Amino acid sequence: MEIQEKKLKIEAEDLRDLLGSNDQNLLMIENKFQSTFIIRGENLIIRGNPNEVKVIEKVINELIYILHRSGTLNINDVSTVLGLVDSNNTNGSQKTYDTSNIIYSGIKETIKIRSQKQREYFEKVQNNDLVFAIGPAGTGKTFLAVAMALASLKKNEVSKIILSRPAVEAGESLGFLPGDLTENLDPYLKPLTDALFYMLSSDKLKNYMEKGIIEIIPLAYMRGRTLNNSFIILDEAQNATVTQMKMFLTRLGSNSKAVITGDITQIDLDRKENSGLINANKLLQHIDGIEFVYFSEKDVVRHKLVAEIIKAYENEYQEKENGHNNWKDNE
Repeated sequence: MEIQEKKLKIEAEDLRDLLGSNDQNLLMIENKFQSTFIIRGENLIIRGNPNEVKVIEKVINELIYILHRSGTLNINDVSTVLGLVDSNNTNGSQKTYDTSNIIYSGIKETIKIRSQKQREYFEKVQNNDLVFAIGPAGTGKTFLAVAMALASLKKNEVSKIILSRPAVEAGESLGFLPGDLTENLDPYLKPLTDALFYMLSSDKLKNYMEKGIIEIIPLAYMRGRTLNNSFIILDEAQNATVTQMKMFLTRLGSNSKAVITGDITQIDLDRKENSGLINANKLLQHIDGIEFVYFSEKDVVRHKLVAEIIKAYENEYQEKENGHNNWKDNE
């Protein structure tokens, strides 16, 4: 993909007003596009796709024109100009397309709803602050959650994305693996970073993480925090204990949304009954604002063999569960 770097020289006073308080104006523009922004002295450097860089340059010039005309520039001015970008893209000479299935326009492809179950998932996340997505691998639970989080950030509905996973050991102790703690945790968090790299350029993701706009952290590091104005994703939640799940759910602050994903047939805890996902599925069913979405092997969107593999393992799981229950009944 061709990358262009454009340097815009802006007077110091204009640049200060353009950036806004705590850089809020620039962040709003940055969230709108895939390109990255660097401030060096009186230069604003834009780096990205050449066509997008041209659009951003027009946006910057229009905002500076508004600033010179009125003497001030506020967040509503920025929102209005960015809204005109959308209007021009859909009402100009170009063809218009059905956008009802589009969740997020990523750097590699547009992320779309691909099944009725995914539509149910999308709509429940839009309309509720807490959604549990339970089902097998390959159904798009985590991938779509990341896409929805990025879309929410792009629309400035939240100012931060937090992605978390429980770091459950599977045969190897973190303490005995080579490298420091960060390197040891990378394998646990990689599925989340893979999804982000699919939707964002490496420069954009690095920029977001350096600014703390996107955080990827182990579940244990969430204790003691209150997460406001954030889109929070807890992945592999079947491996969170009941105590950890309660801790996570009580982190939710004002203007925040959380999506919890997991597969109750893939629990790596020593005792499956300790799974916080199973416990939450029993306790939280009838609370307003909390919704559950259940995926099955029929909703798998990977290779067709994946659905068959999942079905075979689920059948074995059900047989074991039935045998366990029968043994308890005969006690």
